[in-house]
Amino acid sequence: MSSIRILSDRVANQIAAGEVIERPVAVVKELVENSIDAGATRIEVEFRNGGKSYIRIEDNGKGMSPDEALLCLERHATSKIREAADLHTVESFGFRGEALPSIASVSRFILRTRTEGWEHGTQIQINGGKLIDKKDCGMPVGTVIEVAHLFNSVPARRKFLKTDATESAHIAYTTRLFAVAHPQIAFSLLENGRTLFRSPACQNLQERIAEIWGKRLAEDLLPVEAEDPKTGLRLSGLTAKPGVGRATRRELVTMVNHRPVDSRTLGFAVLDAYHGRIQKGRYPPAFLFLRIDPAQVDVNVHPAKREVRFRDEGSIRRFILESVEKALSQASANGLDREENIENTTTSSEAQPIPSPSMLPSSRPRLPRPLPQVERLPPMTSKPTEPAQEAASSSEKPEPALDPAVSPPKESLNKFSTAGSWKLVARFQQRFALFESPNGLILLHLRHAAQRVRFEQVEDEYDGSKAPSQPLLIPIPIEFEPVAAERLATQVESLRRNGFSIEPFGRNLHRIEAVPAWLPDAQAENFIRDFVDRVRQRDGRPGEESLCREALAQLACKDCYRGDLPQNDKTVRTLVEQLLTCRIPHTTPSGKPTFTEISWSEWNQRFQK
Repeated sequence: MSSIRILSDRVANQIAAGEVIERPVAVVKELVENSIDAGATRIEVEFRNGGKSYIRIEDNGKGMSPDEALLCLERHATSKIREAADLHTVESFGFRGEALPSIASVSRFILRTRTEGWEHGTQIQINGGKLIDKKDCGMPVGTVIEVAHLFNSVPARRKFLKTDATESAHIAYTTRLFAVAHPQIAFSLLENGRTLFRSPACQNLQERIAEIWGKRLAEDLLPVEAEDPKTGLRLSGLTAKPGVGRATRRELVTMVNHRPVDSRTLGFAVLDAYHGRIQKGRYPPAFLFLRIDPAQVDVNVHPAKREVRFRDEGSIRRFILESVEKALSQASANGLDREENIENTTTSSEAQPIPSPSMLPSSRPRLPRPLPQVERLPPMTSKPTEPAQEAASSSEKPEPALDPAVSPPKESLNKFSTAGSWKLVARFQQRFALFESPNGLILLHLRHAAQRVRFEQVEDEYDGSKAPSQPLLIPIPIEFEPVAAERLATQVESLRRNGFSIEPFGRNLHRIEAVPAWLPDAQAENFIRDFVDRVRQRDGRPGEESLCREALAQLACKDCYRGDLPQNDKTVRTLVEQLLTCRIPHTTPSGKPTFTEISWSEWNQRFQK
């Protein structure tokens, strides 16, 4: 065994960098936090190649003197704390003195800074933890830090970085979080010489969100203001109107004492407040600021300070839940709900009716679209109904009889159902339909069947050429934040081959001008937003075309967009016709059964016991 030795400062810094600086976005986070602590009113972030080759953070904060500039590069050099007890009351962002020496140890590092009272600034250059040069320089009051060739001295760390697009998305997202947390500070973000966003100091949070995330999102938010005099807790910010949801949590942002954090306590409290007010599986966009006594929260539980721990998690959760619920209740009372299809989440035996697409409010006229062509099946006739049922269904138009000479492919049918026709007996709870066949009783799950049909429709239309689409008389405008807008731009051609027509319309704006035949136009905007989120989540995978096709098919069948389920006997029969012509009619794309059958022989066995 080797003898015990003390590590050199350079090696110790590189090891610390592995904890504090995991990827380029961590560099941006640490340096922006220092700029905010320095009292900056203007911060500019520039990066290239996902931050791997170059990062620059420039601010107009108070800067440093020549001696402080050298001292800040020593481990654990900090102006924020003096004793361990100070950690319990710390309000600054950076306080441990690890970030700058850790960054300098794994990159080519240049620091330029100047403070009031000095006629010149100071420039320090470090390469891989070694001091290369120190000299005077001319510059205004403030600090500029350049980080180049990150992790070149630690190749094992560099090879675990993701693609440039993925690392860029992390940097853009984190910078936006700081911009939202501090609307009084002007922020600029540049990638490869191109401006992603530039937001001057804003008067309020809603104005900043409109600048960075888009006006449409800002309009879908409502204010939250609450305070508990007993605990000193204060919650402020903006949260989604009832019915507004997103496919991911990226826009559910929580901040503690203006520090963006990941907190399960805060996140789940917000989600609980939206129970029954938003579709299941979707997340409300929210930008919430929790003000709390620093002694009641530990911000030092994670090396990168991404997570926090509260002394009394239960009381904070209740406070957040009650505050958001109160804001949502007031919004509902004032008629501010966003009109969207919300899945019924009650446990009542009486399911609420699900509106059909034609019932949804829409101001966008639509050109007539043909119904999907399906193979015709043997006749399916309804079982005789009771008088009350006849009165309820008398408004339905009689449908033409199907040609009994045309039979579906045998491989498309369940083994119990290859002989004879299915007779519709009844529909239950807006979810199930019961059929009688010569071989037994069949229970059909409407949503699962619709998912299988929709999935195969998308797959069949995707053959490398342009799929059938339906033009919209009035295009639908859709606005994204810069990174998402750029990601959509890379998928426009693939979307066009799938029946969409989406054209750029100004900075970060697009217009949906046509959609495929299977997608209701009222759901087009939400579908495209979900698609962009899905593609961004899976960025870096090879094969753009296969990724686009997979994302489209999965989204198309995931929820069938709620209001697209059969509403009467005729549409249920049409769904069965479509299902039984599918290649795999027995299950959904995720493997759930679409129908189940109990044979007459099994019924006889059950009653003879």
